Amino acid sequence: MAYFIFHKNSENIQGTIYKIAENESDLNNLNIIQSDYKILEDSQVNFNNVKLNIKNADKYNNNLITYVDVNVIFNNLKNIENYIRRFKISIEHFTSNNSNHVLYNRWNSYYNQLNNLDLNSIVYPLNKSLEQYFNDLGQPSYNILQLP
Repeated sequence: MAYFIFHKNSENIQGTIYKIAENESDLNNLNIIQSDYKILEDSQVNFNNVKLNIKNADKYNNNLITYVDVNVIFNNLKNIENYIRRFKISIEHFTSNNSNHVLYNRWNSYYNQLNNLDLNSIVYPLNKSLEQYFNDLGQPSYNILQLP
C-alpha cells in the first residue's frame, strides 16, 4: 500500500501534500515524526500517477484524497534545465546531511542520473514530466515528494 502524507489539520485545503511513500519501508525512512502529519493509504495506481506527475494529490477530506490532473510541458531546454537544477539542489541537501541514511544510495544514484541526462537528445516540447520520461525509458524515476 502507498502512503500520502499531508500537513495535519489541513482538511479540504489545497496544496497540503507534504510527502509520498511507495511502501511502509519508505514511509518509515522519511525523517518525519509521523504523528505530526495526516498519513493516508491509497492505491499503487494513484501513487504512480502522483510519482510520475500525471496527477497531484490536491487535498484530503477525512480519509479520501482528491486528485487533479497535471499537464506538464517542457517547451525548451531551459525549462527542463531549471526543473532539474531545483531537483538536484534538494537531493544535494539530503545527501550532504544524510550519508548514513538507508535511502542515501537511491538518491545519490538518482542525482547522478539527472546529472548525466543528455538534454540535447530530448525532442522539445516534451509533453510529459521528467519522471514519466524516465519511466518510459525504463530508468528509475522518483518524485521530489519521495525525498526524505
